[in-house]
Amino acid sequence: MSAATPTPQDSGLPPPPRAIDKSIVSKTTITVSSHEPKPVILHLGDDIRWNYELYKELGERYHIERSFSVGREDFKKALREKQWGDFVAMYRPFWNTGGEMGNWDPELIELLPKSCKIYASAGAGFDWVDTKTMAEHGIVYCNSAPSCTESVADAAIVLIISTFRAIPWSFLAARSGDPDKFRDANQNIAAVTHNPNGHVLGIVGLGKIGYRIAQKATAAFEMKVWYHDVVRFEEREKSVGAKWCENLDELLSGSDCVLLATPFSGAVLLGPKEFKLFKHGTRLVNIARGKLIDEEALVGAMEDGTVSAAGLDVHANEPYVNEKLAKRENVMVLSHTAGASVESHIGFERLGMENLISFLDGKGAITPVNLQWLRETKE
Repeated sequence: MSAATPTPQDSGLPPPPRAIDKSIVSKTTITVSSHEPKPVILHLGDDIRWNYELYKELGERYHIERSFSVGREDFKKALREKQWGDFVAMYRPFWNTGGEMGNWDPELIELLPKSCKIYASAGAGFDWVDTKTMAEHGIVYCNSAPSCTESVADAAIVLIISTFRAIPWSFLAARSGDPDKFRDANQNIAAVTHNPNGHVLGIVGLGKIGYRIAQKATAAFEMKVWYHDVVRFEEREKSVGAKWCENLDELLSGSDCVLLATPFSGAVLLGPKEFKLFKHGTRLVNIARGKLIDEEALVGAMEDGTVSAAGLDVHANEPYVNEKLAKRENVMVLSHTAGASVESHIGFERLGMENLISFLDGKGAITPVNLQWLRETKE
């Protein structure tokens, strides 16, 4: 990283994952002879729904224990009592089940057997997992972000369009059944809406999801893409004609629509200071994590016109939605469903098993997110 490149602390973004360290992989490979019992995998949550053949293969190679749905205290008790034995891996195929034990913090992680070397889980975000502590305990954490990339990118496009074309205003007016509200929207929306074509879409985080959004926005709407990340993706920026912003301030001050597509690293990314850098009338879309935005600061920015419209799939205090934002006609709010599709769930299920098989075979995990910290514990 050059001297001009922002650090994760400067930008608010988490450090990028590093290449797989083969020395780490070799030290955590699970080997077993034909005379030894099969290594145990702990399956968290509901039954498999789609990838039955792959699950059958997993069961033939490893012994699968099930926790099903269990609360935090019962889960902790079961770990203390070694109810599932010395399992080598954990598998959570769905994001809405198998997580009843709450956040995976040091209290929970320290109860895991020393034999556990990998946790493969559904979903793209992992703010509910202390991945650094997992690494310190020799556990690789894998998410399933590639599986929901298409679904999240599609939802992001919907939210981008909604901010430019005042879709919430028109929708709410029509659904109200009030002819006066209908006439108001029908007669006045055209004066304040725009096509997204030619506008600057500033993407914070050009990972798989951010890049796919950029592809769709440039191909379908001829938007100009700017992006900020802790590393520069030159091949990606060339393919979509994107401009790399070395710091977040540059992106915020030049974008017509700011879109967040970066993991939550424990700190607010957009607060009062950052909103002051926005061009007057900028749109804001968040398909990442709600806690990236200071929602009260956003309310203020919308009241003074700094932010003209917002599209929010995620919220700071889910499942509760900020009423000051939800009631505004220039805000499209969703229920954290951008990645929710049958295709995503099939992919979550499959990729989790593929991570386990690849890792336990000594080939390395496919989508690890904490190798940088795991490496530090080995050095």
